Amino acid sequence: MVKPVVVVTRKWPEQVEARLQQLYDVSLNHHDQPMTGAELQQAMCEADALLPTVTDLINADVINVANRRAKILGNFGVGFNHIDIHAAQAAGVMVTNTPEVLTDCTADTAMLLLLMSARRGAEGDRHVRNKQWTGWRPTHMLGSKVTGKTLGLIGMGRIAQAMARKAYHGFGMPILFHDPFPPAADTIADLNATQCTTPEDVLRQADFVSLHCPGGKSTYHLLNAERLSMMKPTAHLINTARGDVVDTEALVDALISRKIAGAGLDVFEGEPDVHPGLFDLDNVSLLPHLGSATEETRVAMGNRVIDNLQAFFNGEQPPDQLT
Repeated sequence: MVKPVVVVTRKWPEQVEARLQQLYDVSLNHHDQPMTGAELQQAMCEADALLPTVTDLINADVINVANRRAKILGNFGVGFNHIDIHAAQAAGVMVTNTPEVLTDCTADTAMLLLLMSARRGAEGDRHVRNKQWTGWRPTHMLGSKVTGKTLGLIGMGRIAQAMARKAYHGFGMPILFHDPFPPAADTIADLNATQCTTPEDVLRQADFVSLHCPGGKSTYHLLNAERLSMMKPTAHLINTARGDVVDTEALVDALISRKIAGAGLDVFEGEPDVHPGLFDLDNVSLLPHLGSATEETRVAMGNRVIDNLQAFFNGEQPPDQLT
């Protein structure tokens, strides 16, 4: 029996790659270097399935390449704003993603950034490493208390709900949220959460604002200069969603002028490039897109992609079909 041909765009956890090799005629990326647009087009012509990640721009040119063979894009990740979904749908190319399995780890990262920003963790680490610390003193590096402070969530999907559980049940934080598609009433009740009509209502009241909305045109620069100015001067912004949800120029200005107290970022506009203005600031904590970066979660994500592929090649509907 001829095995389907599969191209994987980046290096995956070893046990997932081993499973792929058992099931398919697979081309792996052992060097873990990003593929160019031309290489992605070639893969679409040579493979039955292309398995991209959030670092791969799967635009209309890639999808509509002449003599395309691939019929499915098995995305390694929940977010899919790097894929032209409309072009895929028009071309009859199926797209799947990997929801649910990375929820808790991404929420953990959001809480990590919240705590780092509030308690000046990244700044303190640099302070010690640079041998600037001269000893304990009563007024040294005072931060913000977290317990009992109000957490505001823009978006209330799985990851936001997981963060809210950790914040409410673990730190006694009152929860505010805005989402045009709110969760079930019992979920809101369990978190004692308050639904806000607009994002602005959240921004004005919250001590910590955490972003959990999808990327794309509808949320591009959702946090712009005007909305950032609505936040309390003592508030912190946390972003583990997508970099382009925040206007980085406006954020740098808000941090420099202390319009807000701090920020914690795991995602960036145009990553891996990072706005140079962020490097000079002590009141921002920066992580290299570590949201789902645990061994357990990345293995689960890879297996989720394979489960979708198996369903597709068996003529069944993949559980995580987007198009």
